[in-house]
Amino acid sequence: MELTQIAFGGGCHWCTEAVFQSLLGVAKVKQGWVSSTEKNNTFSEAVIVHFNNTIDLKTLIHIHLLTHKSTSNHSMRTKYRSAIYYFSKEQQEQCLLTINQLQASFKKPIITQVLPYKNFKPSTDDFQNYYASNPEKPFCKNYIEPKLKFLLQNFSKQVNHSKVSHLSPTTHPNQQK
Repeated sequence: MELTQIAFGGGCHWCTEAVFQSLLGVAKVKQGWVSSTEKNNTFSEAVIVHFNNTIDLKTLIHIHLLTHKSTSNHSMRTKYRSAIYYFSKEQQEQCLLTINQLQASFKKPIITQVLPYKNFKPSTDDFQNYYASNPEKPFCKNYIEPKLKFLLQNFSKQVNHSKVSHLSPTTHPNQQK
């Protein structure tokens, strides 16, 4: 099955990585820093998501917008840029259209930028697969688990339940039986 890639930045890349790793149709998530310019000093935390046609780009964008502060222009936006980094003109157009369509469901304006992907610097190996390797750490319990529980409640059909089974000993209300 052919894979497509797109990059997302928003909050901490540990959180973003865990969110996308939990989805059906996502084959690989590379965590690190992405830049939309050729300058080496303009990187921000992000992930590259490799996905197949089991999940569509619109759903990935919707999940991204809902799992980080996509309407908040806080002081850490240089490090945690709210962005979608596209790899083609078609992706750029689809991202802009999707954000425009989803804006009506948000109370505040979405500040997420749609930017060209230029460069990537991966995190060191000890930070890759952070949640999967450290689910009991306080950071994971306090920041990542709430995002995964949100996915289970609101995007249950898109969640790979085997990857989050430790969060749900019983069937979730939105999960099909």
